[in-house]
Amino acid sequence: MNKPVLVVMAAGMGSRFGGLKQMEPMDDQGHIIMDFSLYDAQKAGFEKVIFIIKKEIEEAFREVIGNRLEQYMEVAYAFQEVGDIPEGFKVPEGRTKPWGTAHAVLSCRDLIDGPFAVINADDYYGAHAFSQIYDYLSTHEDDGKYRYAMVGYVLENTLTENGHVARGICKTDSQGFLTDIQERTRIEKRGEQAAYTEDDGVTWTAIPEHSTVSMNLWGFGKSFLTEIENGMAEFLEKGLRENPLKCEYFLPFVVDRLIREGKATVQVLQSPDRWYGVTYREDKETVVKAIKEMKDAGLYPQKLWEE
Repeated sequence: MNKPVLVVMAAGMGSRFGGLKQMEPMDDQGHIIMDFSLYDAQKAGFEKVIFIIKKEIEEAFREVIGNRLEQYMEVAYAFQEVGDIPEGFKVPEGRTKPWGTAHAVLSCRDLIDGPFAVINADDYYGAHAFSQIYDYLSTHEDDGKYRYAMVGYVLENTLTENGHVARGICKTDSQGFLTDIQERTRIEKRGEQAAYTEDDGVTWTAIPEHSTVSMNLWGFGKSFLTEIENGMAEFLEKGLRENPLKCEYFLPFVVDRLIREGKATVQVLQSPDRWYGVTYREDKETVVKAIKEMKDAGLYPQKLWEE
């Protein structure tokens, strides 16, 4: 079995935050959130990272993190291009938005030849999560079914005080396997409880306390890339008909389909850690404070990589 590699989805421009939120310094040494994820991943055993970015931010991205990281991990780049779609389809006039997280991962298809983990660039996951996913990928292979995994978080540990977030709400069976995942793109705190809306806030549906959610930390075999590609045409046929300028092909859509078809199992690895991220500019202060506290507690060296 090839060693697992890490895939980092960093093609989003961070419109709600205002600018390239992935590149905002979070400590006095200029480290960004991604630095902490990469540090944790390398300590867990990952030796190679593939960054999915837009071609136009390549120079800035290499300058901020890529060139520096090459001292510690093998680094590769994949570019998410809106024109990278199956033959027979055309990009709608006026479409500039990428096609979503599943399409982003598909852009790595020529760079991956074994198991891989996927994360968002602008989320803090915690060291525990990377150890769990690396260990799983190192000890599980596809057999009669695809054997995938995800790290699940407690919903309350993943919310922001400053607006809404998108999360995959998960259901599991008694053995901890994922049975259902529903992508909710607008979840907010509503008093003491979290709720989601699908009609721009006209109606809200409460989410049970302690629900498990996906933060897009997945573990897949190479087989998953084939499944993304196989489902792309069906997604485009429906999406281009219903919402041509904004439809997105999300990772959970592919996972949910494979579970329903009986092709895959997804082991949910539970993390007790709190998520930190910069969905909104107001979130930055919270993240800076949390990182300082973790450094002061000895969870990270004051200067990453310099122990």
